[in-house]
Amino acid sequence: MSEEPRLENVVRAFRERRGWSQQDLSARAGLSRAGVSAIETGRLAPSTAAALALSKALGCAVEDLFRLRSASTVEVGDGPWAWPPPPSRSACRYWRATLGGRALAYPVEVSPLGLPAHDGVFRDGVFEDLPHVDADRTLVVACCDPAVGLLAEALARTEGVRLIVLSRSSRAALDLLARGLVHAAGVHLVRADEASGNVDAVRAAEPGLGAFRLLRVADWDEGIALAPSLRVSTFREAVRSPIRWISREAGSGARACLDEVFMEAEGGTPPPSLGAARDHRGVAAAIRDGWADAGVCLRLASDEADLAFLTVRREAYDLCFPDSLDADPRIRALVKAVRSTPYRRLLADLPGYDASATGSLQKARGPRERAT
Repeated sequence: MSEEPRLENVVRAFRERRGWSQQDLSARAGLSRAGVSAIETGRLAPSTAAALALSKALGCAVEDLFRLRSASTVEVGDGPWAWPPPPSRSACRYWRATLGGRALAYPVEVSPLGLPAHDGVFRDGVFEDLPHVDADRTLVVACCDPAVGLLAEALARTEGVRLIVLSRSSRAALDLLARGLVHAAGVHLVRADEASGNVDAVRAAEPGLGAFRLLRVADWDEGIALAPSLRVSTFREAVRSPIRWISREAGSGARACLDEVFMEAEGGTPPPSLGAARDHRGVAAAIRDGWADAGVCLRLASDEADLAFLTVRREAYDLCFPDSLDADPRIRALVKAVRSTPYRRLLADLPGYDASATGSLQKARGPRERAT
């Protein structure tokens, strides 16, 4: 016997995208606030008139707000993947988040946060959502900050927002942002003392990106992590020594820093590399475990692994988000959490992190807006 279909809606997501309260929406739609609340939570199935009124107030079609699905599954296409899981997986756990009016599913992956609880399992061609999933209170960030767990804790504790972190280099994170697949991207591509900060680097990396904002998280120390047994005291000595290097992928801030070191010391000769580590802690782990002698990472990752460290540069680390998401409650919660005193104090206690500019917000026009 087939299951009775149930009516679901994304009224709350559309409302919050406009920065409206339930009272604001009820006034515009001519409904009671209690009625709007009951519809959003699924306790009340709206009448045809109420559904039409809500769609008119929110400037969308009724079908954009309401849909039918079975009690336990969602057909493929009803809840699209941000990107599909590997075809070799017979079942795939996923996280859910709303972004740009869409309910996206993200295949679960290794995260700097450990293993956040998944929201469902994709099995035999259907999405099996777990109960009590709140995709509208989930913020997806792509970054390589090893201290991002402090931000996740601050968002959950003070704002009730769940943070999903995708481990990506600066340019890979910006690519996801430009494609509308994450709410914010972590960027550290320039020195902290550069007047324009990361603005020009973002424009160069993603010329199609529209207006955006940069939220400063920290200025941090990036440099060369070294096996303690090495007798090296300067980065020039490190570059000229016959040692084994672990690199990072092209497009990462660490790779740009490594290229800068070799450019200054060896006229651009690329270092012999054993391969590319996934992130800062991956670089430190490769050196700590004896697979490599040196590599570029943050001081925090180096200190955690008890390695020697040579500072190369202090970088500006920002979270970049589109100007169009400025009114999203999750972005507002992000800004509030980063600016909070407890978070800034915790950040300032980390080796190599400077929180003096934490919370500053920089607005920038994209290349397209500048050209017009």
